[in-house]
Amino acid sequence: MNKPKIVLTDAQTVVDGLVSADILNELGEVASYGLLEYEEVAEKIADADVVVCNKTLLDSHTLRLAKHLKYIGLFATGYNNIDVGYCREHGIAVCNAGSYSTNAVAQHTFALILAHYNHVGGYNDYVMQGRWVRSRTFSPFVYPLHELAGKTLGIVGLGAIGQATARIALAFNMKVLAFNRSPMQLDGVGSVGFDELLRRSDIVSVHCPLNPDSENMFNAEAFGKMKRGALFVNTARGGVMDEQALFEALESGCLGGACIDTLRVEPMVEDCILMKAKNCIMTPHIAWAPVETRQRLMRIVADNIRNFFNGTPTNLVN
Repeated sequence: MNKPKIVLTDAQTVVDGLVSADILNELGEVASYGLLEYEEVAEKIADADVVVCNKTLLDSHTLRLAKHLKYIGLFATGYNNIDVGYCREHGIAVCNAGSYSTNAVAQHTFALILAHYNHVGGYNDYVMQGRWVRSRTFSPFVYPLHELAGKTLGIVGLGAIGQATARIALAFNMKVLAFNRSPMQLDGVGSVGFDELLRRSDIVSVHCPLNPDSENMFNAEAFGKMKRGALFVNTARGGVMDEQALFEALESGCLGGACIDTLRVEPMVEDCILMKAKNCIMTPHIAWAPVETRQRLMRIVADNIRNFFNGTPTNLVN
């Protein structure tokens, strides 16, 4: 059997000088493209047996010429960029990379929370600008600091990442509540309804997938139910929140802050309303992307391809 033709459509979203895709060369003939435009995809994957992508939109238009395509692998857990129905009809297997970034996203969630409550960036700027040199006291109280111990963290979505986030919160001696659409139990975590979670939490952190049920679940009504001065954290998907409603909740003081790693449109558009928001910390969708995490991801993707051709597919979503 000839080696399968493997096409990477947006390799630069995963690969850099520290993380390589060379492991895939063992599995087939690899054609790697940094970041194909939508209208380039169909031609570039026309002779592919395997397509591996991260966020490339693979729909009936981009897949229409791929008559030999047997398999789509994802450099991601989410697969909302894939027309799974089309793939099912045309006998194309779709496999994601589950749980590769659990610890990384939980870690980044707390990096954001700590940035909000400890103002490390602000205090570093204070020192580097020479202001500590001119301070009359050894501990200038420029920004108010707050302890996490005793605060209530509300987690929306108690999957693997939500559970890892809960365990970190418990280590900080926080109280933890969780809302999950299907009942789940985790020691030390109280299971509550969505409205109760909003009402009782000092911090609300989102860890649910984006689907029709979760799209815009954080809207003006939801933000209005949260504690005044609460912190909203989103390291899940931008589509779970209404960005205009978040902006208004921050401007009005209804929310005390927001920490955002994902937006509805990425990269960020120039006129993104959240760029003007008060007390909003944003990172460019990098919670999932530590070097070790991307190396793990590459191994999972390679294993998925190998297992598919061995007749024992793993992480199949269709």
